[in-house]
Amino acid sequence: MTLVATIQIGIICAVVVIFLKYLYSRHAMPYPPGPKPLPLIGNTLDIPTGASWLRYAEWAKPYGIANWDLIHVHMFGTHIVAVNSIRIANDLLDKRSNKYSSRPVVPMLEIMSDDFNVAALTYGEKWRRHRRLIHQNFRADLTLHHYPIIMNKAHCALRNLLEKPEDFITHIRHMTASVIMSILYDYEVNPNHDRYLEVVEQVMDMMGHAFNPGAFLVNVIPQLQYLPEWFPGMGFKDFARRCLTFVQEMQDTPFDYAKARFTAGVGSSCITSELLANMKEHDYTEREIKRMAATIFTGALLSQSVSAISTAFLAMVLFPEPQEKAQAEIDSVIGNSRLPEFSDRDSLPYVEAFFREILRWRPPTPLGVAHASTEDDVYEGYFIPKGSIILPNVWAMQHNEESYPNPDEFRPERFIADDGTLKGGHEVVFGFGRRICPGRHMADAQVWAMIALVLSVFCVTKAKDANGNDVEVDGRYSDGALIHPLPFKCSIVPRHERASQLINETANLV
Repeated sequence: MTLVATIQIGIICAVVVIFLKYLYSRHAMPYPPGPKPLPLIGNTLDIPTGASWLRYAEWAKPYGIANWDLIHVHMFGTHIVAVNSIRIANDLLDKRSNKYSSRPVVPMLEIMSDDFNVAALTYGEKWRRHRRLIHQNFRADLTLHHYPIIMNKAHCALRNLLEKPEDFITHIRHMTASVIMSILYDYEVNPNHDRYLEVVEQVMDMMGHAFNPGAFLVNVIPQLQYLPEWFPGMGFKDFARRCLTFVQEMQDTPFDYAKARFTAGVGSSCITSELLANMKEHDYTEREIKRMAATIFTGALLSQSVSAISTAFLAMVLFPEPQEKAQAEIDSVIGNSRLPEFSDRDSLPYVEAFFREILRWRPPTPLGVAHASTEDDVYEGYFIPKGSIILPNVWAMQHNEESYPNPDEFRPERFIADDGTLKGGHEVVFGFGRRICPGRHMADAQVWAMIALVLSVFCVTKAKDANGNDVEVDGRYSDGALIHPLPFKCSIVPRHERASQLINETANLV
């Protein structure tokens, strides 16, 4: 049989499989509402490849059960259900977590990542084993032990901001990476040029693209991965190969560094060295430790910290009044004799509300992280078939005008009740049910610390041009699984002379 004939048979088989999936997926009960599909290809032409959270939210208005609820689309027999309300997300992903705790099988991700990311594993014993390892090292109570490291790196970021405020995004990246690299590997990130950090960011960019529904046809027709590389449309193979090279370097380089220091008996204790010391007792392998560490580090970058802190700077520029209110609270509670500490957090409710509003206003992962159903299910009269991809549309949940009037306005007061207590709702950015982000306590602490410290000592406002006019900021964001503000200019200056002194004094605390 010739190669061409083999390819033709493979394509025919793929079409037959898609047709059979379409034929046998029909069910007596209706799917959740959504745009009308075409035969065989379904909604393939409708699936958004950019800013998809906005499209699913727009679809919800004419199609939703009420308003902002469930949307169903499918492409080539793969069912996608966008969940646009917190209530339904909790009903499905938390209360019915036995059915909705898996992850979709994303062929492109498997090809390019060597299954390193525990967060992307399907539900089962392998995932549970890795999850236990992560939870044992990143529980809320253990995060308290890392507070000194977080504050130390945040103080360093303040000094960098004082010296080179125009490079504030670089300082944010350095701070978040330094915290987690120190905790995981006892590794000090090079502030000028760190190869490891560049590799991680490259992996995250490439993986974020792979997660985007509709970005790669191989994700809906997995048989394409078996076609030869010269065949038209096989460019994804080169993309995957390049990413896999970065993934292997990302896992091996810091682990080998920490292992060498552990073996030599030098350096400070870190999570990797502690796990190596107790590896036999707890029956973990070096490969599992590598994956756990890489998952936490990439999760800390991918899920929250860099995006959220960058958003805080943008919010300060675009909405000066909340910044002033937060600074007034800090001055009233702490004064100017010292910088905020974690022990002050409960005494700074407006700063806490500011932090929570950051996560609501521009959630770092607006479409959440996809779940997958492992059983057929019926919810409020709608059929959700086994194997459906469930997208928790965090953006829609946090921009619901009934819960958050004028949602595009940045107003921390949303999270303060009439009696002065704090409201919840921001937690949805960390996920749902059994797949909630295990590193959320670390991310929460990093973001809060940086926001509180910057508010205490800096004024962040619009930059001025050569003529003294404000440089306008449009507030646009990138696209992908993780979003962050596109580059913008701003003015970052000490609030007063004492602020500069406090920043410089942190050098003596190292």
